[in-house]
Amino acid sequence: MLNCPEIDPAASLQFVINAAAGSNDASTKREVIETALRAAGRRGDLLFSPAAELAGVAQRAAAQAKATGTAVVAVGGDGTINTVAQAAHAIGCPMGVVPQGTFNYFARTHGIAADPAQAVELLLNCAPHPVQVAAVNERVFLVNASLGLYPELLEEREAYKARFGRSRWVAFWAASATLLRAQRKLRLTIEQGAQVREVRTLTLFVGNNRLQLEQLGVRAPASPLQAADAGFLTAVMLKPIGTLAMLRLMLRGAMGTLGDAQSVEHFEFERLRVKPTLAAGRRGVKVAFDGEVARMRAPLHFRVLAQPLFLLKPRPEEPAAVAASGKSPGPAADTQGSGG
Repeated sequence: MLNCPEIDPAASLQFVINAAAGSNDASTKREVIETALRAAGRRGDLLFSPAAELAGVAQRAAAQAKATGTAVVAVGGDGTINTVAQAAHAIGCPMGVVPQGTFNYFARTHGIAADPAQAVELLLNCAPHPVQVAAVNERVFLVNASLGLYPELLEEREAYKARFGRSRWVAFWAASATLLRAQRKLRLTIEQGAQVREVRTLTLFVGNNRLQLEQLGVRAPASPLQAADAGFLTAVMLKPIGTLAMLRLMLRGAMGTLGDAQSVEHFEFERLRVKPTLAAGRRGVKVAFDGEVARMRAPLHFRVLAQPLFLLKPRPEEPAAVAASGKSPGPAADTQGSGG
């Protein structure tokens, strides 16, 4: 049985705050956090950071939290949470979350309230619990990782948000536009254990989040603790299809029955090696992880990590005021958190 770190209530929590995430300004975020800290008689250091410096700030904050027996807390969207999780997981530091994103899949899955004041109040009364972490090559991901159509979709969604604002409907329309003109196909060599096969697909999506997989309708129903909870990830591949078929597929996703479509293949795994066929001169491939996009060297190794993340979350018997606010507008909109 894992020994979870203990939190010293006298030590100062380290809040890493993405200054650009969400719609609230810095003063509002500060007031919410400091009000909750005062009410609980706790201390906290508020570290505001621009996106370009977030990784470094998160690493220093995690090191400080580890040294003083407390936790580092991510305040932002799923991209911010991923960045802080990279730092916390690397040194075994406990981590809390105050979600500020669009979909907040990670927070909602683990019973963390969407309201910032409730989320701060909650984490001040929580103990660390181990949660499953996955990786693609050396990058940790908490919700999903993918290549092909999905990274393109995320990049175009950010362009739409820059023009029209951050909302689920903006994400939905941006994703719809990208999906309907999808033409670029991937040729992949996939190794799963002793099985090796060649596939052609528009995207390879690897899910590590129960809520997102359930909303898409691609989660195996055999056990409530199967994929994304007990050492398994779920891979989803989309076969090359035309525009009309894509429209039907988007409708299936909106209804939560994507896994029943003939053009969609999904399966569970523990480890997966993926080698894309790259154009001459190219050495890497675009990979999306928790709303962020980066170029990685092939082959890609997807796996569940042996070491969990120690997350401040409610005990299973004590559910929080969770913001599981129903399904999102559709599968295209379920394209990860704000990336903030």
